[in-house]
Amino acid sequence: MINRRTLITGIAAAPLMMRGASAQGAEWVPSRPIRLVVGFAAGGSTDTTGRLMAQALSAALPQPAVVENRVGAAGNIATEHVARSAPDGHTLVVASMGSQAVNAALYRNLPFDPIKDFTAVSLFVKSSSMLVAHPGFPARSLADLVAFARANPGRVNVGTAGAGSSQHFAAALFEHLAQVQFTHINYRGGAPAMTDLVAGRVDIVFSPIVETVQQIRADQVRALAITRAQRSPEFPDVPAVAEAVPGYEFSSWLGAFAPAGTPPAAVQRMSQALAAGLRDPQLRERILSLGYEPVGSTPEEFTAFFAAEMPRVAELVRISGAKVE
Repeated sequence: MINRRTLITGIAAAPLMMRGASAQGAEWVPSRPIRLVVGFAAGGSTDTTGRLMAQALSAALPQPAVVENRVGAAGNIATEHVARSAPDGHTLVVASMGSQAVNAALYRNLPFDPIKDFTAVSLFVKSSSMLVAHPGFPARSLADLVAFARANPGRVNVGTAGAGSSQHFAAALFEHLAQVQFTHINYRGGAPAMTDLVAGRVDIVFSPIVETVQQIRADQVRALAITRAQRSPEFPDVPAVAEAVPGYEFSSWLGAFAPAGTPPAAVQRMSQALAAGLRDPQLRERILSLGYEPVGSTPEEFTAFFAAEMPRVAELVRISGAKVE
């Protein structure tokens, strides 16, 4: 078991685990299908990303990649399963900021070490959120929302996928920087929150773009702002939150980790396959259409990125006041 106070201890040493991996001359070839384990239900952003990863790996390797959903405990069941799996290159966890970094700060004890029990493979995509409102909500713009919320503390209902979710963090950071107060309505997932937004039972949601793009295009919800630092080329008419709330930026990410001890040649081959998938015009266009930012990092780059994420995410947990119930 790991106590969250000890999490940062191993971060500085983590990059050393991958040092020299690119120098491995042996070509690794999978001998059976590769399992991509997803800790959330089919249809959500993590599952969608896992299926895009599977498409990329299947195109580049002689064995197919298949998605396996192991749902429960905010992704911890799937993460622990992969941590205990054979480190032979045939099992990866499709990790999100929430399942790999948030849970490390949110849960006092975990049955796995998110640093020592895993080897970084690839940061696949970054994910921004869209601040969307019900069409009947009186605020027609981001500036309207800030003014309305300041004049009516607690009156704006924001739907989230629960404490510690990306929706929760994005909303809490907005409240912190804009000096406003929302009433949080927590759901068991982003889909029911979006359903109630469309129905008018909540006012706004900070939703991952992949989970709201269809509703935006169908005019079922109104896009007020995007949480990335600048406007998105895919949604050029939607302002960045920072245009009305200076300093605001919120993004999440999704990537792949293998069990610690996975052969470096296998890690490198899978990382290269995922990066190659992101260069495929059709797959890349699909990813961009979902509001993702393609990355496709090396294992070394993902290791360094994850080390920097741990303190950033811990601060988001502090600001939000998120606790495990």
